[in-house]
Amino acid sequence: MGRDSLHARLRTATGPAHQALEDSLDWRARVATLPGYRTLLARLHGFHAAWEPVIGAELADDAFLAPRRRLALLAADLQHLGLSADAVAALPLPMLGGREGPVLRGPAAATGALYVLEGSTLGGKVIGRHIADLHGLSGAGLAYYRAHGPAAGSMWAALRARLEIFADDPAAEAVLTGAAVATFAAMRAWLSPAPEGAAGP
Repeated sequence: MGRDSLHARLRTATGPAHQALEDSLDWRARVATLPGYRTLLARLHGFHAAWEPVIGAELADDAFLAPRRRLALLAADLQHLGLSADAVAALPLPMLGGREGPVLRGPAAATGALYVLEGSTLGGKVIGRHIADLHGLSGAGLAYYRAHGPAAGSMWAALRARLEIFADDPAAEAVLTGAAVATFAAMRAWLSPAPEGAAGP
């Protein structure tokens, strides 16, 4: 039998962290009301605002990353749901190690983090349909969860293929995997529901 693909190994290695994120997110309860949906989008905006620039700097391949950036989609959704552009720009970012945003060093780490962000586009299609049915939204207000639209499958396949660049370098694979696990954990911490009674954006 041949060796598993790096994607298969990565999926296994990140499985517990991915499941922990899914278990804590409680997205159906979060999006049950429009204010709750807006609060979730605001937290996602903070996460992407912190991660996307660092991934971009370390990946150093804007042609690959540009169509995968979703910060502007989140900003558009939030403005459609009533936040001003200034309010969106002032939304908080996650703090890690006393600084805003992650520490990623090199293309392997950036690819590991991007794997997590891109993977969310697949499950996001289900969430987007649920929100559309629940709140009567169409294109406006759903840009983040609609993400790549019909191109989602091909873009995910392209990312999976890119993972294999690191398949024959155990050190790079370890860095990539560690970054993916850390990104799942950071997303879980940042997106966990606020304590009852805490103010939203």
